[in-house]
Amino acid sequence: MRMRGNWKVSRILLSPILFVFAGLAFALCQTAPPPPAKSVQSNNPPAAGAPSSEASKYVGAETCKTCHEDLYNSWEKTPHWKTTLNTKAGPSHQGCEGCHGPGAEHVAGGGDITKIFNPAKHSAKEVDAKCLTCHAGAHPNFDRSPHAKANVSCISCHSAHQSKEEENLLKVAQPTLCFQCHSDVKPAFNMPFHHKVNEGLITCSDCHDVHGTFLANNLKSTADQNAICTKCHTETRGPFVYEHVAVKAEGCLGCHTPHGSQNARLLNMPAIAPLCNQCHSGVANNNVHGMGAGSSETITCTNCHTNIHGSNMNAAFLR
Repeated sequence: MRMRGNWKVSRILLSPILFVFAGLAFALCQTAPPPPAKSVQSNNPPAAGAPSSEASKYVGAETCKTCHEDLYNSWEKTPHWKTTLNTKAGPSHQGCEGCHGPGAEHVAGGGDITKIFNPAKHSAKEVDAKCLTCHAGAHPNFDRSPHAKANVSCISCHSAHQSKEEENLLKVAQPTLCFQCHSDVKPAFNMPFHHKVNEGLITCSDCHDVHGTFLANNLKSTADQNAICTKCHTETRGPFVYEHVAVKAEGCLGCHTPHGSQNARLLNMPAIAPLCNQCHSGVANNNVHGMGAGSSETITCTNCHTNIHGSNMNAAFLR
């Protein structure tokens, strides 16, 4: 009984103290400043997929099709159509607008041609710059090529919409396309001896890089420059133990005319002996060669010096 009485006394004494502490806590809560409000801007970023001002300038190829259906249907069959699938690069590299620029203002203006890039209305330099935004990696030397310097633009040879040659989008097939400008070369392929270009066996671009090289006449550049010829004429390729210096120094063109010739084997001269004597003029008149026998029409240099492109057996290229 005594313990119960002590507990009642203790509870009576503690109640006021607890009441005081509760009051202090309530007062502190009322007087404490409210926490700073969180920035709405930082917690609410722009919704993903919301169109930016730049993206809103593009309307998409399907919109272009509504007015240019014929062009679209033919363009759809070309490799350029694949750009419509290039979602990573953005609308500036997709479809019609990848070449013609953003079309929103063009559409809003009822087809205003001043609001779109029309290659036919721009200079060759501007057209080339537009094409090279995608093709500079494949044709890094075009700006220094004779074609570019002569203002022959990409669309002079290529048609992005209605190409006759699907592989390279050429307006017409080689060599007809090349002969439109290079009419001085065309007669050479009608000579008695010529490379089979007119027959379709080889093309101009087999030997020439029309988009520019560091060599004259847009010849393709290789580690061994004779490889342009020896890729087909494999029997002259070598390497040989004994090399004909002229082949390494002047190359094939020292003796041969590449497009066509009235001489057999496309030689620069009608007879072999005079051709050889351009370099070996002192040899034909010595005793070994019979006092000019090397210059006769019946006995030629190649009667004995058969491997004139190089030999693995004899330094004089003998049999």
